[in-house]
Amino acid sequence: MSEKKIVTRMAPSPTGEFHIGGMRTLLFNWAFAKKNNGNFIVRIEDTDRARLVEGATERLLEVVTDYGFSWDQGPEVGGDHAPYVQSERLDLYKRHALDLVSDGKAYYCFCTSERLDQMREEQKKKGITSTKYDGHCLHLTDDQVAKHLSENTPFVIRLKVPNNRVISWVDGVLGKVSFNSNEIDDQILLKSDGFPTYHLGVVVDDHLMEVTHVMRGNEWLPSTPKHILLYEAFGWEIPMHLHLPNLKELGSNQKLSKRHGPVSARGFLDEGYLAEALVNYLMFLGWNPGTEKEIYSLDEFVQDFTLEKIHKADLVAFDRKKLEWYNGQYIQLISDSELSKRLKPFAHKDASEEILNSIAPLVKGRIKKLSEFAGMTNFYFETSIVDHTLFSENSKDHVNAAYKALSALDDWLLETINEVLMNVVTNHSFKTGEFFMNLRVSITGQKISPPINESLIILGKDEVISRLEAIIKVV
Repeated sequence: MSEKKIVTRMAPSPTGEFHIGGMRTLLFNWAFAKKNNGNFIVRIEDTDRARLVEGATERLLEVVTDYGFSWDQGPEVGGDHAPYVQSERLDLYKRHALDLVSDGKAYYCFCTSERLDQMREEQKKKGITSTKYDGHCLHLTDDQVAKHLSENTPFVIRLKVPNNRVISWVDGVLGKVSFNSNEIDDQILLKSDGFPTYHLGVVVDDHLMEVTHVMRGNEWLPSTPKHILLYEAFGWEIPMHLHLPNLKELGSNQKLSKRHGPVSARGFLDEGYLAEALVNYLMFLGWNPGTEKEIYSLDEFVQDFTLEKIHKADLVAFDRKKLEWYNGQYIQLISDSELSKRLKPFAHKDASEEILNSIAPLVKGRIKKLSEFAGMTNFYFETSIVDHTLFSENSKDHVNAAYKALSALDDWLLETINEVLMNVVTNHSFKTGEFFMNLRVSITGQKISPPINESLIILGKDEVISRLEAIIKVV
């Protein structure tokens, strides 16, 4: 008998921007499928209609692609189990929910929202903090149910959860996990609007799409016993469940916060992080190869990735400084021409391809994020207002000497500029660092910039002399 094909999936909800933690989970699912010559599925779980955000599905798929991932089955590519958007599969969920009712594993509930609110308030008065459905409709007779249905009374379908039963499974990361069924509500499976809840939709789809490994963040751990009960009610094989540590801000137990920077996958790209650097960093959020190796291509990660090396932890720290380090490494790894292309969205509106090609090599070792590029290089395209407090006390002598030497040049070449400016330093007994810092401030308006002599070449003699003349009048 042939071994079952490995199938993993990522099933985001289009209720906003895709979280960076979701991208980490997607990476692990994708890598495990690829390592085992399996299939990776993307499925859109859009059944929470109240929180649905227009255009979010398209942005989700776009950002996954921008991070370098593709899927074997799902939206835009199709597959044997299409459609891959839950709102297009409603009849399927209803049929399965009704099958459970017929088998006595689920039941109709006709309780109004007013009755449910009152029930919860009464439970809270009794000191019950985690309120549960009281099973009122579980005890309706067949005739009462038939009467409600004939009168088109709105209903939901609830799972019949057994009393005081220990539900256990072996988690692929955490090991043996157990819950008592008394902690579990009679979950709604089908809502009154005909849409499934998350619990019904995910179990039906994972089964029909032949998912073998359900790998998700550990915030979903309390949902797993509910899903196991559903698998058992349907008589289906239960896939392996694996719960990954969630992400937290470094130095606290708080989830990622916009106060510290981006939290969405798109936000990090917009901030100027390279997708390759982000993916490399995400590899280490809950996994470690057990070696000193830190720079991984996707192919290398697939080769080394094993479930045994996933951390058995609740939380892992998201170190934004470490991510910046990775990004700086990748900026230096890519070619100058590729960096020039990546910088275009972050550059001054007047930046041509030619000038970007000239500047890219100069900033390669100086920026950690592409978003830093504009602040460092806008002086190429517009004259800055110089803050005179940036000058040292010898600035007037420095600027005048540089102006005279550069004005006299006929050959505006880097070698010539290097030579003549060093002669200025030597002949006037200037301090080298102080002289070039004052020259940098005169030309760029800032203390940090790409190499100043190379920048003089890019700006051209006329522009450089013009800027020095303006500074001489006020320095």
